[in-house]
Amino acid sequence: MRVLFVALLLVYASGSGKVAGAKGSRFVCTAVPAGADLSCPVETTNRVQSTSPQEEELRNTIIQLRETILQQKETIVSQQGTIKELNSKLARCEAEAKSRGSARRKDYSKNTMGDLPRDPTETVEQLGKTMQSLKDRLGNLELRTNTSGGPFPSELRDLLKRRLSDLESQLLTRLYNETTAHRQRTENTLNSLLERITELEKSNNAFKSPEDFKVSLPLRTNYLYGRIKKSLPEMYAFTVCMWLKSSASPGIGTPFSYGVPGQANEIVLIEWGNSPMELLVNDKVAQLPLSVSDGRWHHICITWTTRDGFWEAYQDGERLGTGENLAPWHPIKPGGVIILGQEQDIVGGRFDATQAFVGELSHFNMWDRVLRPIDISAMANCSAYMPGNVVPWVDANVEVFGGATKAALEICEDRLFDS
Repeated sequence: MRVLFVALLLVYASGSGKVAGAKGSRFVCTAVPAGADLSCPVETTNRVQSTSPQEEELRNTIIQLRETILQQKETIVSQQGTIKELNSKLARCEAEAKSRGSARRKDYSKNTMGDLPRDPTETVEQLGKTMQSLKDRLGNLELRTNTSGGPFPSELRDLLKRRLSDLESQLLTRLYNETTAHRQRTENTLNSLLERITELEKSNNAFKSPEDFKVSLPLRTNYLYGRIKKSLPEMYAFTVCMWLKSSASPGIGTPFSYGVPGQANEIVLIEWGNSPMELLVNDKVAQLPLSVSDGRWHHICITWTTRDGFWEAYQDGERLGTGENLAPWHPIKPGGVIILGQEQDIVGGRFDATQAFVGELSHFNMWDRVLRPIDISAMANCSAYMPGNVVPWVDANVEVFGGATKAALEICEDRLFDS
């Protein structure tokens, strides 16, 4: 059978008039199955073709390009995962920065009564490190992409750079704000220290500190008095505290008075004749259950608020009386004169000797709010000292006239000696 098959091939080749391998022509020998019709074209399936070196080189180049494309595709997929991770971290960082800023604003909106915010250095450093880390990762990503030969998507690169720029702007803004706040607090502290030093320099050298002194008014006259240099602002509440020592009778007189244009009796504390001690606000009167004419030191505090005209009276740290409807809804007028030891019939003058205070007075302080009972008790027990935020008791703030004198006093030691 095999011999017959080869013979058929040779007959077909000779019948065509050409010999396989003849010069100028090329024939391809194709195996024909036994019994096949030689007049029909035979479909070639295993045609052998010879390739030139150029074709081989092109084929290799195509294969290399295909491998490069696959590698670039894998690199791009990896880069997209990294970019997605960076975007997620940037979003978390921005959300954290916003939440911290919101929390800080809420904390500052509270009435902290002078509490200082926390030091922001840790937050600023953390944001700075995060931003630098993201910049480094972006640079490494671009470097790795350039090394691998794959193009870095320009849109993603621009997006990352924009977000990094926004983060850097937020960091610089916060750093500027925190630095400004720290500088302001530092300046305030330095100004307070400077004022304290100035007070110490102006005060009498005989006093250990500016508040350790007393004013003595030994005679009932109309020309001995003290004057507070500072005036009052407009107030809707106040607390006034002082130490008093008197044995005058009848009545200790007027420890202090505050007069303004048009109302000489804006605030007055007076014990006149056989009447009990009285508090006047806008010339309205409330009687106080206080008694201090035993010749010993007593701590006196009076509070008042314009709301319902509510008042409180403390003696030696104990609240002895309260009341209301004392000049309700009346604001304390600003710009008046505070006199120690005399009641004013006109602003700053026209004193009446029968209303003059006789005795000694110290630590006259005034606040523009109602103090807590615990604070008043602490001052009365000498366990704390709170200078008034409106009128503090300092040597440089008190003038004396007509023979009134200022002398050194350590009130707590003197009080123990009295007892």
